[in-house]
Amino acid sequence: MALDASTRSRIQAAVDADRVVLFMKGTREFPQCGFSARVVQMLDRVVPSYTTVDVLADPAIRQGIKDFSSWPTIPQLYVGGEFIGGCDIVTEMFQSGELQSLMREKVAQ
Repeated sequence: MALDASTRSRIQAAVDADRVVLFMKGTREFPQCGFSARVVQMLDRVVPSYTTVDVLADPAIRQGIKDFSSWPTIPQLYVGGEFIGGCDIVTEMFQSGELQSLMREKVAQ
């Protein structure tokens, strides 16, 4: 399914709205899947604030983010407008210290 211009624009606006944006199932306060919850736990440890987008609230965004990134799963993390990856990649980065370094580099004031 091709990503329509309206949905692409909405996703790009969300990615551009904050330095750290997590497309996830549920919210930061109430994740709706284990993978989303795991990424939230890691982000909460390394960055004080970030934006979440609940893909369950909007079917167009839920499918559109997969087309936007060419990545088949959710959650999806964007830092500084760049797609970082899903739960497995974020977990590996967190365990190696790479996520913490990335946040210091891209998010530090």
